[in-house]
Amino acid sequence: MDGTDRAILAHLQAEGRLTNSQLADRVHLSPSPCLRRVKRLEGDGTIAGYRAVLDRRRVGLGLTIFVEVKVGGHSRERAQEFEDAVLGVDTIVACHVVAGGADFLLEVAVADLAAYERFLLDTLLTLPGVDDVRSNIAIRTVKEAAPLPLVDA
Repeated sequence: MDGTDRAILAHLQAEGRLTNSQLADRVHLSPSPCLRRVKRLEGDGTIAGYRAVLDRRRVGLGLTIFVEVKVGGHSRERAQEFEDAVLGVDTIVACHVVAGGADFLLEVAVADLAAYERFLLDTLLTLPGVDDVRSNIAIRTVKEAAPLPLVDA
């Protein structure tokens, strides 16, 4: 990956709806080579996809909760069962395997505290292997998922 690839990625992270012509102008390429580079970055998985970033409050998801989950048994099979189950739960918008006091850190988006209580009791606590749960309610978001820093390799 060279500087032009990093410039393409930076511009697409900032404004994913740029036309190829606009992108080419910004990275000082003609449209054909620019498109070839974008297609290569898509093809090799560097660009994993495109999506709209929604305002959670405007779509009725005004509460974000970070949930630390401990999985009982500490076997690879038990952890995999939990991971597989998490993939099917839309309310969980991110899941990370972590080191420390918990095994997983979940980001959960819900309408309000009552919706979180229903999610906790009816969904999360029924997932395979859940041994302990600690909930951290986000009061205010200071910085949301930002563009990735693109450093020289």
